[in-house]
Amino acid sequence: MISIPEFLTTAPRHLFFTGKGGVGKTSLACASAVLLADKGRRVLLVSTDPASNLDAVLGTELANSPTPVAGVPNLQAMNIDPEQATREYRERTVGPYRSALPSQELKLLEERLSGACTVEVAAFDEFALLLSDPDRTQEFDHVIFDTAPTGHTLRLLELPAAWTGFLESAPGDVSCLGPLSGLKTQRERYARTVGALADPKLTAIILVARPERVALMEAARTSTELRGQAMTNQLLVINGVFHASDHNDPLAAAFERRGAEALLHIPEEVAPLPRAEIPLHGTNIVGLDALRSLFTPLQRVDAGPSAPVALRQDISCLADLVDELSLSEHGLVMVMGKGGVGKTTVAAAVAVSLAKRGMPVHLTTTDPAQHIWETLQSEVAGLRVSYIDPKHEVRQYREDMLESARATLSAEKLSLFEEELKSPCYEEVAVFKAFSRIVTGARKELVVMDTAPTGHTLLLLDTAGTYHRQLTQQVGVTPGRVRTPLMLLQDPEHTKVLIVALPETTPVLEASALQDDLRRAQIEPFAWVINGSLAAAQPRDPVLRARAAAEIPQIRKVKELLAKRVVLIPFQAEEPVGVERLNSLAVGVAKHRAASDLAAKM
Repeated sequence: MISIPEFLTTAPRHLFFTGKGGVGKTSLACASAVLLADKGRRVLLVSTDPASNLDAVLGTELANSPTPVAGVPNLQAMNIDPEQATREYRERTVGPYRSALPSQELKLLEERLSGACTVEVAAFDEFALLLSDPDRTQEFDHVIFDTAPTGHTLRLLELPAAWTGFLESAPGDVSCLGPLSGLKTQRERYARTVGALADPKLTAIILVARPERVALMEAARTSTELRGQAMTNQLLVINGVFHASDHNDPLAAAFERRGAEALLHIPEEVAPLPRAEIPLHGTNIVGLDALRSLFTPLQRVDAGPSAPVALRQDISCLADLVDELSLSEHGLVMVMGKGGVGKTTVAAAVAVSLAKRGMPVHLTTTDPAQHIWETLQSEVAGLRVSYIDPKHEVRQYREDMLESARATLSAEKLSLFEEELKSPCYEEVAVFKAFSRIVTGARKELVVMDTAPTGHTLLLLDTAGTYHRQLTQQVGVTPGRVRTPLMLLQDPEHTKVLIVALPETTPVLEASALQDDLRRAQIEPFAWVINGSLAAAQPRDPVLRARAAAEIPQIRKVKELLAKRVVLIPFQAEEPVGVERLNSLAVGVAKHRAASDLAAKM
């Protein structure tokens, strides 16, 4: 066992904090950056998460370029903003050809750079520049990456090798990278990026997990995949380890027991890794004071007198929500939110409860992590389960495209087309097509969709918007005759979006930003689900009571300012996995138990 400060004394130049959503990657990345900066190191902290919350944690408004962090002289930070990065990437790519290419070819180039894939490529290009271009970061001793949840990050870290392989064999045409014949610079940059990621003297991967079964399984999967990319310099950090100080509190005892059991059965893939543990703190890690205290020994927590908290009449339980959803025999229930807030649990609980009422239900996921079966653990009568497997969808998409092309293309052009289909861009297209099939299929069945963490899902919605514009602009399409996936997502009779959040400062801020993004796409959320509330569970342990007290302003903010419907799910003493425990979340027990203790604080 080592400590984070001990690890950082000899840390390499590049540090990647990655893991399942909600495990504390941002807090740990920020605290590490502050610690190094306080010791005199010059540090650049970068977020690659499309749903970044660095600004809130550091208390500094950031941009797409390094910005000094107030209160930390040696620290600068930046967000890789996908939209701004895309605009700059398009101009860098198209600009040199404006006076050199005929108008028709220039238009083709601009069209190839207008899709959602280019958004991903642009963000990736910024990331590659930070790793491979010494001039970009020469003034810094360390570059720390606070990454998106695992699936998005694995995609990002695997792209250098994927693009390097594609560029070595690609036909000399045009892709979302630009004209392939002029991409010598990109080839060299991506090769340097691959080398930097695989060099243990330059790069370390910090796998962050909670003492929870699913989070540790995710860390194990990530560790294995990154070792396959030659990224072997790995550290496992277990964040939020809880030791009860009041063993007479059954909730605290269960909380501690769950963590201990998860660590006892740690996956063999990560068991041999060097490990650090961070205790559970009584406050949210937001602001410089909290960040500087993260790696120090816990102080005694005085949470004040116990104050029971319960549900008011205008805050529902999950059973009430399922009652409303059961009124329709078809449609899409789309569960969205930041990683780690319990989307899979909520989606599975809603689907199981609907199936238990005798309704045929299709439960599916767009999340590459695919934890549905691990959450359900057994089949349920009337419940069909599926998931979008990106690798399968890409294979199927390429096969379908080649089959269609064989009838019209010559052997030479078919060979070139086959090479082009190996571009990583087509992975996003293939996943979107699978997503669209499910959205459209919900016109004939009741679908509950567990989505990937926010950033990845917003990319899917951006693709839906692009497809909608392309289709409705086609000659011969009669308005009103076509129902695109975006139109179905905008229809409140077809789609009901549930935003899931934890009752903490950062998750509520991120969920509010997600709601703003949805509304810009003319998608109105149906309800907010506040999950894992310690305030509703009424603990007695001082640390848990301190965290419960901090939840009250956040619950009030959601109820009064953000949501039309609010559902509150108490923290569960036993991990909510398995059909019976999932179903118990939606039978109304929690509401009736707490109804007699209405609290004025709420």
